[in-house]
Amino acid sequence: MASVQVPGTTAERPRTLGGGAAPGGARDWAEIQERMLVPLYQAVYERLEVGPATSLLGLGCRSGLALLLAAERGAQVSGVEPETELRELARARGLLVSADGQEAYGERTGAGLPRSAHSLVTVFDQLPGAESPTRVVAAATGATLRGGQVVLAVWGPPERCESAAVLDVARRRGQRVTGRPVAPFALSRPGAVEALLAGAGLRPAGGGLVSCPFAYADLESAVRGMLSTGLYQAAVEDSGLVLVAKELEEALHPYVRSDGSVRMSNVFRYVVAERSW
Repeated sequence: MASVQVPGTTAERPRTLGGGAAPGGARDWAEIQERMLVPLYQAVYERLEVGPATSLLGLGCRSGLALLLAAERGAQVSGVEPETELRELARARGLLVSADGQEAYGERTGAGLPRSAHSLVTVFDQLPGAESPTRVVAAATGATLRGGQVVLAVWGPPERCESAAVLDVARRRGQRVTGRPVAPFALSRPGAVEALLAGAGLRPAGGGLVSCPFAYADLESAVRGMLSTGLYQAAVEDSGLVLVAKELEEALHPYVRSDGSVRMSNVFRYVVAERSW
């Protein structure tokens, strides 16, 4: 696996629960929520034939499950994750993950020369909560080799995502803290991702919609999983964890099944782009 040494590359993740607003948020992501996006990761890797010839950088890789799945296919993988707790969980999985793309690993790499650019850069989880999606895409572009590919992922149309009603708690309670709308679906509208690509000088090269059901053993796990996404951080700062968790429980009740488990059908969209310059 190659180490991450990408000057100027950052993984922007403002206002996330890994920073301590909800105790255990980072571990809840790794143990509960992260697996919900496995269908998305696998669909992208299959489409792009990720394998031994792939050098993959994950921006905002969180605790690293997407990187592990790519490594299982033989890819050289590395990541950037600014949140300390998430980064430590990724490193505990044996992954090479830096805080800002410029951290040296010395003898830990054991995988040849460090890379300053990669054949594939993925942005699976950053865009829905990013303060500046333009800056995120610019960072991804700068870390991509000429002829390489960038993958951006966003929520699908809200009418096809049952979690939209649950995410509305973040929208209603978060804006007073951030000074801007908390809008996980802002980039789901037609043409929004394409506009980001055009601004970065990237050429769209296909994409797709992937079903990613959110399934939890019980209501408590569902609340913890949703909180761990980081999208509720501003809501927690504004109203307190107890009140936000209570509203989440209420929003989740329609999706509780007879056995106590919780399931929400969701669709995610990914777009592949090529760097030709």
